[in-house]
Amino acid sequence: MEGKRVKVKSKGKIFEGVVMPSRSATLILKLDSGYNIGLKDYEVIEVIDEKRDVAKLEKPKKRAGLKDVRIISTGGTIASKVDYRTGAVTSQFSSEEILSEVPELKDVCNVDSTLLFNILSENMKPEYWVKLANEIYSSIKRGFEGVIVTHGTDTMAYTSSAISFMVSTPVPIVFVGSQRSSDRPSSDATMNLICSAQTAISDLGEVVVVMHGTTSDDFCYIHRAVKVRKNHTSRRDAFQSVNQSPLGKVYYPSGEIEWLTERVMRGERELKLRDGIEERCVLIKFFPGLKPDVLEYYYGEGYRGFVLEGTGLGHVSTDWVDTIKKISDDSLIVMTSQCLWGRVCDRVYDTGRDLLNAGVIEGEDMLPEVALIKVMWLLGNYSLESAKELVKKNLVGEVNPRTIY
Repeated sequence: MEGKRVKVKSKGKIFEGVVMPSRSATLILKLDSGYNIGLKDYEVIEVIDEKRDVAKLEKPKKRAGLKDVRIISTGGTIASKVDYRTGAVTSQFSSEEILSEVPELKDVCNVDSTLLFNILSENMKPEYWVKLANEIYSSIKRGFEGVIVTHGTDTMAYTSSAISFMVSTPVPIVFVGSQRSSDRPSSDATMNLICSAQTAISDLGEVVVVMHGTTSDDFCYIHRAVKVRKNHTSRRDAFQSVNQSPLGKVYYPSGEIEWLTERVMRGERELKLRDGIEERCVLIKFFPGLKPDVLEYYYGEGYRGFVLEGTGLGHVSTDWVDTIKKISDDSLIVMTSQCLWGRVCDRVYDTGRDLLNAGVIEGEDMLPEVALIKVMWLLGNYSLESAKELVKKNLVGEVNPRTIY
């Protein structure tokens, strides 16, 4: 009966739900509340259907006074429910189905949706970033006043960073996901999506990530996309801004936005698309004993973009210096730190000075993964000489002029 919706009687009570996979004689039901229960002594009263029909979303009529927002779905947990065949969470809903789950969106903005990908975020690839960038660019060019991208949380920081560099935007581009699928009682999907819609109609003019600010359903943070990181595997407030405060808070359910720091305003930037990406770039995490052979291997394979995740202020061992010097003339080598908070400074210790002399460029306070995306984008759009100059500059908020945190 897996996948069937049934009504059963057990110990004088009636239960209704969908039959989940079970490895024993125990009947496991997923109730409408999202919780599972196990029943050993039960009587099946009625098999209601094979599987529940998904409500078909009818495109709502445009409402005067509301902004037009495009929702681009790429999959992820926010678009997932339980696959009753396996008991696992799978990505299987179109963007229309997401909207049918959150009818409150119709009161926030005029929504148009499209399903671009239906993948879990570990399957995201640079070539998909290019397709997404073009879809976002096309949407804004068509007149949409805000864009929401639903995305799996595990690699959302990579994708949102890529879009930050690829698309210069005059309107909000909001990435949103959820830590828990929408059929769970503790799901953060609905609140995150509503808060992202409020952000998409705001006076913002840059790429951001909107996710739960606490473990409660009280507000979401608006994070600058190139300054945010997923710092917990499962908590609803897993996303944190690093080396700067969040841009703002969206209170739930009121939708009121409290801005916390300076931001790029709507209309401040001109719409542009630069979607080149050089995939032959690598992020290398240094650890004691790691030999520079890893650099030589990638260099031999044609890689010319290297982001080193060094220790402390930005160090690797001294036996890396000669290899770095050998490949630096025709490579872009950027040093970041495993510490995340703080700033790289290779002028304090001898090793750091030797690395700078060998051709390493300091990554300032960039997150390692953001530095990787920036290097990929620079090498995909500019000459090596220009890339070496531009990687030092703050282009979309990825580099703070001074260390505050």
